[in-house]
Amino acid sequence: MARTIATLAILAIAALLLVEGPREVEAAISCGQVVKYISPCIAYAQKGGAISPGCCSGIRGLNSAARTTPDRQQACSCLKSIARGANPSYARSIPSKCGINIPYSISPNIDCTK
Repeated sequence: MARTIATLAILAIAALLLVEGPREVEAAISCGQVVKYISPCIAYAQKGGAISPGCCSGIRGLNSAARTTPDRQQACSCLKSIARGANPSYARSIPSKCGINIPYSISPNIDCTK
C-alpha cells in the first residue's frame, strides 16, 4: 500500500513537471547597465586612438556581470542597438586591447541568440 502511494506521488510530481515545463530564465542585466559599463569605450569605438583604462574596466565589469546565457544575450542585443555609429574594426579590437579573451567575434551581424 505504501509503495502504491509513493508511486502515485512520484507520477503526480512528474505530471506536474511536464505540464509546468522548464521555466524560462530572464536576463538580470538591463540595457541601462550595459550602457554604463561601455560608455567609456564609445569614443574609441567611433574614432580609434588610445583606449582608456575606464573602457577596459567597464568591459571587464560587463563580462563579469553578464554570466548567464540570458544576460549575455541581453547584453549582446543592447550592444548591437547602441553600436550603430561605431567603427566595426575599432569595436572588434577592444577586448584584445583590454586583455580580455571572449569566445566570439564582435560584429554588427552577430547572432545574439547563440
